[in-house]
Amino acid sequence: MARMNMIQAINSAMDVAMGRDPKVVVFGEDVGYFGGVFRCTAGLQKKYGKQRCFDAPISEGGILGAAVGMGVYGLRPVVEIQFADYIYPAFDQLVSEAARLRYRSAGGFTAPLTVRTPCGGGIFGGQTHSQSPEAIFTHVCGLTTVMPSNPYDAKGLLLAAIEDDDPVIFFEPKRIYNGPFDGHHDRPLTPWSKHELGEVPEEYYTVPLGKAKILRPGEKVTVIAYGTMVHVCLAAAEESGVDAEVIDLRSLLPLDLDTLVESVKKTGRCVVVHEATKTCGYGAELVSLIQEHCFYHLEAPIERVTGWDTPYPHAYEWDYFPGPKRVAQALKKVLED
Repeated sequence: MARMNMIQAINSAMDVAMGRDPKVVVFGEDVGYFGGVFRCTAGLQKKYGKQRCFDAPISEGGILGAAVGMGVYGLRPVVEIQFADYIYPAFDQLVSEAARLRYRSAGGFTAPLTVRTPCGGGIFGGQTHSQSPEAIFTHVCGLTTVMPSNPYDAKGLLLAAIEDDDPVIFFEPKRIYNGPFDGHHDRPLTPWSKHELGEVPEEYYTVPLGKAKILRPGEKVTVIAYGTMVHVCLAAAEESGVDAEVIDLRSLLPLDLDTLVESVKKTGRCVVVHEATKTCGYGAELVSLIQEHCFYHLEAPIERVTGWDTPYPHAYEWDYFPGPKRVAQALKKVLED
């Protein structure tokens, strides 16, 4: 085991994948010589050459269009969109081409591409560098959507995504890039977390796509989260003293519904937490599914704790985020109902 932050774990995943399979290529804006704006691709061009790790023009549609063609040709492209906010110009390539290719060709062609992109707030990036658009992609049939919460899962999930024969959108919560986030704080001590690193094998391993993980067993209420919010929920459960079962989704689509249903049937109560805006957020789908499958086991209405229904508020970033206090209030509310 090596001690890595999420950036190092993601870099290690691409290094391992490129070493194992010469068909894996990495490209995007500033990912070659510079090593990426967050340094996730540092050293890959030097090690594997400019043919396998290279810079692309500032054209997200062009990057994704080229990746689809590479995938059809037989390569396994791993592309970086520098911030999730920049992914919209490539949306048509993802939805109309990559996601539908297997179905449109009756299985004759696939698009084995992985789209890595930093998401969420926490670096004071403002409206064009801090969005959480994951719900948009979970609506698209044919796309797998992943968001890890720790370095170990980040590496294992990314390797599984690269090996998958269909397109994967791999969201990387930049707020926890430099170390596991200390969810106990509603405000940052510094812009970057400086907390304990995760233990990550240096060699090859995978974490299965579509499998959630129970991080904290509990009996009174089920808390469902992903990405940065996992750490906030763990802190809220600890600070509130509530016997909460905290589940990290890891994969948003495919969703491990069985784990969620089993937990909610046991606890009878549920709180869903995510950083994105509330209206039509991914939590709405989770609430609907739990209501469908656990209606007769619910002892209280399901609570959602989310970001505001506003454009991303740069000046009020840390009020916008669900923090442990807001999550703890939701936990206590469902226990009182």
